[in-house]
Amino acid sequence: MSHSKPPLTIELPGRSPLVLNDLVLDFTGTLSLDGALLPGVAERLHDIAKRLRITVLTADTFGKATEALRELPVETRLVATGLDKAHCVARLGAEHVVAIGNGRNDARMIRLAALGIAVIGPEGAAGELMAVADVVVRDIREALDLLLHPLRLKATLRD
Repeated sequence: MSHSKPPLTIELPGRSPLVLNDLVLDFTGTLSLDGALLPGVAERLHDIAKRLRITVLTADTFGKATEALRELPVETRLVATGLDKAHCVARLGAEHVVAIGNGRNDARMIRLAALGIAVIGPEGAAGELMAVADVVVRDIREALDLLLHPLRLKATLRD
């Protein structure tokens, strides 16, 4: 899949550099609470969109995702299962994807992505997801900030 932006390259001690083109995000419980986008998320997504193509995957539990994301530089895709999310990451080229989520249905995409970040958001996080994530953070804003300030990943992911 073609990508017109220069990739985001993250140098990690003891590992090959991560060369990222895409950010794949869960919506419900990760970017939102009860269908409403969390404060501070929109601004960060605008900044990240300068470097990464952003796809938001959602089953749209509350029926509010399309409206909440309408003004943002993201592609929104409706999915039914975690397997659908994993297929999306694979189609984008998993070795160039960072994936962020909080739910059990995010575990496959997090495991598959070059960099998988689990968020313990306002709805919590699934234990299965925590076991497969590269990084676990307390809040979506912290996860997005890791991409805006990638040197922060060095301390967490160094060998």
